[in-house]
Amino acid sequence: MRIIFLLTLILATQIACHSQNSNNKQAPVKNPYYSRTDTRKLHITNAEWKRILPPDLYAVARENATERAFTGKYWDSEVKGSYYCAVCGNPLFRSDAKFASSCGWPSFFEPLKANSVIYKEDNSFGMQRTEVICERCGSHLGHIFDDGPPPTHKRFCMNSVSLDFEPDPGAH
Repeated sequence: MRIIFLLTLILATQIACHSQNSNNKQAPVKNPYYSRTDTRKLHITNAEWKRILPPDLYAVARENATERAFTGKYWDSEVKGSYYCAVCGNPLFRSDAKFASSCGWPSFFEPLKANSVIYKEDNSFGMQRTEVICERCGSHLGHIFDDGPPPTHKRFCMNSVSLDFEPDPGAH
C-alpha cells in the first residue's frame, strides 16, 4: 500500500507541475452547463470544456490528472455541507460521509446517491484502480479504494479541484 501511495504521490506531483505550466492563459468563460438541479446527462466535447473550464479543473476533470496531495482546499475541511461536481453541479457527497483518511485528498465513504457517480476500471501507470466519474458530465473525480471506514469500508479519494462545496446554513 505504501508503494502505491508513493507512486501515486510522485505521479500526482508530476502531473500537477505539468498542468501548472500549461500555456493556456485565456480567462475561462462562464459555464452554461453548471446546474445543481438539472439532472440531464451532458454530452459536451472536450474542446468546449477546455474553452469553459479553468486549466487546473480541465486537467483533472477531462485529462485525468491528479492534484498534489495535501494541497487541495477540501482535504482537511470539517465544515458541514454538500459537495457538487465542479464541472456540472451534479450533487456528489455530503460532509456527513467525509472522513480524515490522512491520504491528502478529500475522502468519503459513500456518495450522496448511488447513481451520482459511475465507476471505470483504471489500469494506468501500472496500477489497478477504480476511477470515479461524475455520472452527469463524465468528468474524472478521483478513485475508490477498499480501505475506508464502516459501514461501506470504501474510500472515495477525490480531487478538491473537481469538487464545488456549499456549506450548510450556519456552518463554520
